Amino acid sequence: MRLLILLGLLLCAVLAISIGLGETLLSPGQYLAAFSHPASPPGEIIWTVRAPRAVTAALVGAALGMAGAVMQGLLRNPLADPGVLGVSAISGLAAAVAIATGLGRAPGAVEVAALTGALAAGALVVVFAARFREPETLILFGVALSAAGGAMTALVFNLSPSLITTSEVLNWLMGSAANRDWRDVGGALVPAGLGAGLCAYAAGGLRMLSLGEETAALSGLPMARLRACAVAGAALLTGSAVALAGVIGFVGLAAPHLTRSAVSDDPARTLAPSAIAGAILLVAADLLSRLLPTDEELRLGVVTALVGAPLFALIAWRASRSWRQ
Repeated sequence: MRLLILLGLLLCAVLAISIGLGETLLSPGQYLAAFSHPASPPGEIIWTVRAPRAVTAALVGAALGMAGAVMQGLLRNPLADPGVLGVSAISGLAAAVAIATGLGRAPGAVEVAALTGALAAGALVVVFAARFREPETLILFGVALSAAGGAMTALVFNLSPSLITTSEVLNWLMGSAANRDWRDVGGALVPAGLGAGLCAYAAGGLRMLSLGEETAALSGLPMARLRACAVAGAALLTGSAVALAGVIGFVGLAAPHLTRSAVSDDPARTLAPSAIAGAILLVAADLLSRLLPTDEELRLGVVTALVGAPLFALIAWRASRSWRQ
């Protein structure tokens, strides 16, 4: 509980900084006007532009952080993240197809396509997980699904009807929390909330799996159902994140590692702290992308990859040391 309170306070502080800072510098009087008169020009900047963007980053980070914790607990692999089962790749592919075919002109079509792709990939993984319980087999299936999604996304680029369409697809796939409003946030809350509920339901099964397959099978818990709920929950969380902000990597990998030692490596108790840690990481990354003095604002997925790649290498190096021992 102390960890959750501490992380919650840190998240509130990061959100306040993200809402208060931006390209447009505001004076103390303008901040006062924004809070006293939300319809004023400073209020529009704070509550219509910055606040939805910060909350979008927090929601996406929380979804990816919890999905990463579920994947690492389910596969018993510290290098697993929401993309390891191919859900992110297929979700991004569906969004890319919607943009390239012109369906993205309809309001919400790209978001619906991304969520549908994530659910379709999640359904495939659930069926596969019910048949093959070994985590290594599930990882290999996820790698194959990710490779197929990546290849078909490259095919979308190759067959794109124009450079403008190619640019739109590329911008979506690089991830961003910009230009989101409160309706976008509200639309993503429903699948993300359902996914979080499924993950919470499967938490006991994740704890049993950490003791081994044989112990989990003898525990009396409905492990097949819990395993399916864990995969479905992670798919919903990942799909809602991709639908809201595009493909963003490494948050789901990093967030569980930042909190796991504080909860004694218990997969069930890692879920909530990982969600809050993921929200903090992505809000901070979004703030960094806005404040860096570049001619073109860096995409959120680019910032997380630049920070996450060295972290991934460090985690892999530490894991290899433990395997040698």
